[in-house]
Amino acid sequence: MSNPPPSSSPSRVTFAYLTHRNLGTVKKLNSVLFPIKYSDKFYQDIIAPEVEDFCQLIYYNDVPVGNICCRLENKDLYLMTMGVLAPYRSKQLGSQALKRVIKAAASHSKPKIRRVYLHVQISNTDAKRFYERHGFKEVGIKEDYYKKIMPRDAWILERIIESEDKQDQEKPQL
Repeated sequence: MSNPPPSSSPSRVTFAYLTHRNLGTVKKLNSVLFPIKYSDKFYQDIIAPEVEDFCQLIYYNDVPVGNICCRLENKDLYLMTMGVLAPYRSKQLGSQALKRVIKAAASHSKPKIRRVYLHVQISNTDAKRFYERHGFKEVGIKEDYYKKIMPRDAWILERIIESEDKQDQEKPQL
């Protein structure tokens, strides 16, 4: 009996914490995904133990295809970067990564995270719609947010985080 063709086998999405070992992969992905170069400090910060639940590589069938990176700011979680390589978009990978981060934020207790927020370049309406589909709301525009790319302005989007207990209470009981 022969193996089924690859297209009929289920796709496997996995996530990995960022470490010194896979930081080169993150740098390579970021160089393709984003129009700006990130500093060495950025890469050191995203492997800190306190953000391991909020900074992860996204794998599709064991191939690294994206990442999500956040930083803690008091009681806020700032989503610095999230990207998926173009051929792998529309496979719900970004949605899965964002849901994982939101769930981790809801269960985080020290500090208790009250919101996730981010900036989206005002020309990137697709990204804005993506975040709005995931419960984010526009709360303002930051003028001249981007220094080296045009347009320079960015929408500020946020999503208020509810505790896991409250989320559980809102689910219908079966």
